[in-house]
Amino acid sequence: MTGMEMSFEEKTAWIMGVLAIGSYGGYVVIVLSLAGTMPVAEVPYVAPMLWTVGASIAASIALQALIGIFTPREAGRKDQRDKEIYRFGEYIGQSFVVIGGVAALLMAMAELDYFWIANVIYLTFVLSAILGSVAKIVAYRRGFQPW
Repeated sequence: MTGMEMSFEEKTAWIMGVLAIGSYGGYVVIVLSLAGTMPVAEVPYVAPMLWTVGASIAASIALQALIGIFTPREAGRKDQRDKEIYRFGEYIGQSFVVIGGVAALLMAMAELDYFWIANVIYLTFVLSAILGSVAKIVAYRRGFQPW
């Protein structure tokens, strides 16, 4: 590859990172707009959360399919470097899943409202996706040396 060309896997990392930011941003806007009329912990968050997560998954599938259509030779092709970068990004991103699990456990023990527990889990999933995507993109752009 030359210059700014991207592998299918790097494009996928961009899609995941951008969609994570966009869908979570949309969710926050919806919840905050509803919070103008009631306390934030009483906002009906379940439907907006499910819709934004579902929309993000659907958009990811559609965008990856489009990339596959326009670059069929690259679609689904992973070399050893792609596999190592994917694994590296996933390991980096998973740290936030662990943090979210511990935070949710502590919040449940403190008997906090479901709203806060669900939202901290959602936030850490989003941060995991963003951090994992950034790690993959940096590895593609700056080089990757497995340990």
